Amino acid sequence: MSSSQRSTTDRVFDALPPESFFIVSAAAQYTGAIVAIKLFDDISPATVAWLRVLSAALILIAFSSRKNHSSWTRRDLVWVAAFGTATALMNMFFYLAIDTMPLGKGVTIEFIGPITVAALRTRSVRNTVALLFAAVGVVVLGGVELGNEPLGLVFILAASVMWAGYIVMGSRVALADRGVSGLALGLLFGGIVITPFAAGDAGAAFSSGKILIGCILVGLLSNAIGYGIDQSTLRRIPIRRFSVMLALLPVCAAIFGFIFLDQSPSLLDLLGMALVLTGVAVQERDETDRHHEVVETT
Repeated sequence: MSSSQRSTTDRVFDALPPESFFIVSAAAQYTGAIVAIKLFDDISPATVAWLRVLSAALILIAFSSRKNHSSWTRRDLVWVAAFGTATALMNMFFYLAIDTMPLGKGVTIEFIGPITVAALRTRSVRNTVALLFAAVGVVVLGGVELGNEPLGLVFILAASVMWAGYIVMGSRVALADRGVSGLALGLLFGGIVITPFAAGDAGAAFSSGKILIGCILVGLLSNAIGYGIDQSTLRRIPIRRFSVMLALLPVCAAIFGFIFLDQSPSLLDLLGMALVLTGVAVQERDETDRHHEVVETT
């Protein structure tokens, strides 16, 4: 691709609102989640997560191998490794959770992590109002009953903590501006870290072409495409705005659960979705906070 073509692509990307790419990311991630849930009948959720992370890492390494970027410093690699570990653990805990609870509810409870990040970085009245709308909408979507799934709750809360780490450390990796190479190396490292916990059904996975292809498809959709778009978005907007936009994920999860898993939303769920969308819509669009975040990471 020529420099003129690249600059045109960049201009088109910059001209579109981040929310449009975020919806594509959410669609890719939860299409992958639907495929993953189907695989839980054949292999353990942890193994699906392990193969998801490693297959995405290999896809992204192949995609970014021809890109010319500055050399990695030791500090860069530490951040990439921490980001990858948080991401891999987030994936594994999330799959262990949604094996015992509905997809929409799991994503809703997991949203505690992003809400906490957004709250810590919210400075204006308008952004506080936006955060409150989004948070209340998520609570309405999730409901208050925890059901009879205490272990699932533990897993989803652990995933929530890792999700917060994914946002904060993912922003740092994104601002290094190396395309998806940071994401690729991070996922490779994270996949290695969770190997002792998640490779129990590896034999069954590798002995079945159907299962293996399914896991690779999950990695492509949820991590390579979904997280790749996240990295591009994190280079454009502040962490605070990104975290509030994540409130769209429970909405998308509820929609996907309704379409593909026969998990019908109630009128209360629809109210929660409306509150989330309101919160995302009313937050500030200025980029002032991005400058401050760049300064803080240097």
